[in-house]
Amino acid sequence: MEIENNAKLLVETLTRRGERLTCAESLTGGLVAATIVGIPGASNTFFQGIVTYADQAKEQMLDIPYSVIAEHGAISSRTAELMACGAASKCSAHMALATTGNAGPSAAEGKAVGLVFTAVYYNGKCKVTEHHYTGDRNSIRMQTLLSVLEEAVSML
Repeated sequence: MEIENNAKLLVETLTRRGERLTCAESLTGGLVAATIVGIPGASNTFFQGIVTYADQAKEQMLDIPYSVIAEHGAISSRTAELMACGAASKCSAHMALATTGNAGPSAAEGKAVGLVFTAVYYNGKCKVTEHHYTGDRNSIRMQTLLSVLEEAVSML
C-alpha cells in the first residue's frame, strides 16, 4: 500500500505541475515503471522507462562512459547518478528515477548482496542514496522500489 500511495502522489503532483517523469532501472528490471503506469492518469506525466540491466545497455541507452563503469562499477553512486541524469536528458524530463545494485544471490563486482544505489534527478538536482538491504532477491528489489519512490516524493 505504501508503494502505491507514493506512486499515486508522484503521478498526481507531477501531472498537476505539468512535468515529465522517466526512469532508468537496472536491478528493479521495470518494477518502477510498472508501478507508475499502474496509477490511473500516469500517461499525463510518465514518458518512458528504460531497463538497462547490462553494462553495455547503460553505455548505449544512457550515454554512461565505459570508463565510469570500469572505474566505479555498475553498482555505484556515480553510475546511479549518471543513469538518472542520462534518462532525464534523453527525454527532456523534469524528474528521473534510477536504480542499480546487487539483489543477489551472490556478490557482484566484489560488492555484497543488498548494496543498492538509487538516484532521483529533479529539475537540475540529483540526489543519490546508498542502501544496504537484507532479504532475498525479490525483497531487495521491492525495498529498492519503495525507497526510490519515497525519495522522489521527498524531492517534490
